[in-house]
Amino acid sequence: MNENLLRIFNELENPSPPINLNKHSRVMLIDGMNLFLRNFAVINYINSDGSHIGGLTGFIRSLGYLIKSNNPTSVYIIFDGIGSSVNRRNLVPEYKSNRNNSKITNWDVFDNLDEENESKFNQMSRLIHYLRCLPVKIISKDKIEADDIIAYLATTLHKDKNSKVTIISSDQDFLQLVNTDINVYRPIEKKFYNPILVKDKFGIPPENFILYKTLVGDNSDVVKGLRGMGKKRILKLFPDLSKKKMSLDDIFEISEINLKKNKAYPQILFERNNLEKYYKIMDLSNPLLDEKDKEDLDFFIDARSFNYKPKEFIKLYNEDNISNPIRDIHLWLSECFGVLAGFNK
Repeated sequence: MNENLLRIFNELENPSPPINLNKHSRVMLIDGMNLFLRNFAVINYINSDGSHIGGLTGFIRSLGYLIKSNNPTSVYIIFDGIGSSVNRRNLVPEYKSNRNNSKITNWDVFDNLDEENESKFNQMSRLIHYLRCLPVKIISKDKIEADDIIAYLATTLHKDKNSKVTIISSDQDFLQLVNTDINVYRPIEKKFYNPILVKDKFGIPPENFILYKTLVGDNSDVVKGLRGMGKKRILKLFPDLSKKKMSLDDIFEISEINLKKNKAYPQILFERNNLEKYYKIMDLSNPLLDEKDKEDLDFFIDARSFNYKPKEFIKLYNEDNISNPIRDIHLWLSECFGVLAGFNK
């Protein structure tokens, strides 16, 4: 009887993965900084030492929720590398120029921007220690943006490993990658974007979403686009965007043919050089990676994830005086990461 009970408890902590799946079957790619900053901004959790740990605890809880609700067989968490924006700024100097002038997120907790930034840095550093106790993969490469890594992994896993891929990010740029096997979960909307939803919302299939973004621009990254462009106007100017795959050259050719029919067409041709640059920095079908970067990522795909170390995770959890956000840490770890660990042995 005692042996049976021990076996049952062991199975609860280390459940066996389904035999018809492997670690590449269902892959989750998480935009790490995007997830962290959203939690940092909205969760004002203070531990018993008086330290703000909203970004840390929010990220951990969100990670557990995403895994438990989506049952992935592998999880990659990707962060921007040091100097990640350099390559795109060489093409478009104003790219992400607003990031150095960030305003304070929460005046209720922090007295000034320096204090808030120090807290972000400390929580991010601590978060990495937690993640290294979990059966996930963490990727960051100097001078490379997370977007490029995520895009390369998504397409490579889909093509080479027959993976079903879910990208977790609020960044609309990833919608251009959506197909029947790659979807994007936008936490702000709590929606999974598949080809049908992309078409319903924007009137454009995912393969043309990059053209849509090139024309309308991206305020969050300081990519200007063209003044006055929106979904309705774009579809009026280029109705075929909703029907078939098009290229940027198609946009310019149509603009030349219809030069006198609408003032937007000459505007597009006048801005051709800028639009080509905007397209290049936003085109995730051709991520800004060299061959060595791609080789490193190919190797990483087949590498093992971190060993699952729940006891070390709990030790960190207790050291940081985290209690209320996760009531039963043992059960939570088992439910969220037990099966995942089995796929990555």
